[in-house]
Amino acid sequence: MHERRRTNDDARSRTPETVTAGTGSAFQRLLGLMAELRDPVRGCPWTRAQTFETIVPYTIEEVYEVVDAIRAGDMEALCDELGDLLLQVIYHARMAEEAGAFGVAEVIDAIQDKLVRRHPHVFADAAALDSEAVLRNWERIKAAEKAPTAGGKGVLEGVLRSGPALVRARKLQDAVSRTTQAEVTSTAEPAAEVQQSLERLHRVAPEPAAANRAIGDAMFALVRLSRTSGVDPEAALDDANARFQERVSQLEQVLHRERKKLQDASPEQYESVSLAAPLIL
Repeated sequence: MHERRRTNDDARSRTPETVTAGTGSAFQRLLGLMAELRDPVRGCPWTRAQTFETIVPYTIEEVYEVVDAIRAGDMEALCDELGDLLLQVIYHARMAEEAGAFGVAEVIDAIQDKLVRRHPHVFADAAALDSEAVLRNWERIKAAEKAPTAGGKGVLEGVLRSGPALVRARKLQDAVSRTTQAEVTSTAEPAAEVQQSLERLHRVAPEPAAANRAIGDAMFALVRLSRTSGVDPEAALDDANARFQERVSQLEQVLHRERKKLQDASPEQYESVSLAAPLIL
């Protein structure tokens, strides 16, 4: 990894033309390597055996490893993880090409066309915009591209179906809000929905199916509450996870000094790792 690190002066000395030339050569080599790995005769048996479905877990894992590197501020790791993620794109494109569906050129053409189409303030004659206006315009163009026709898709058909449920809940709510222009700005209504769902949970707790529904309703309402509060629910939960992990780590360190393990903690110590309780060490 160290040999790939460049200084700011190195980056500034590289013109767009040299960057494009160097990137193109490296990209073609990567495409060639994937073609060799998938070669039906001389390729790697494991690589040849994979399908879109079997590669999905690796694709998801690489995305989260990129996120971890970014949040850790580790640029060396980020360089490495972005390479792994790029490999996933090449892998899927290669399998699609083998199936006669599309190739990596079509993937690149599609994203280039989308970037031009959704940035008319840069590539066309639209007026210059500030950052917030650019985002609103992007969403407007995106909605127009995917607008439902008579008997066609509804406003939620294009919303992500896979991935974290919290992210999907937020996207579903965002889509409806953009379409109806009926965004709730007060936290009172979604907060009341959360409370109602929790009260219903207490009443139906012995029944698993009903409890599952009540908890789901409460979490969906919490996402709505987070949106009206200007908070990303996924980021908020990730922060809570990190704080919980830190509490457990602190307790483990104390127990280690006492030659104990987590399972040796007192009931009071174990309960104290809850984020709502003071930590007892």
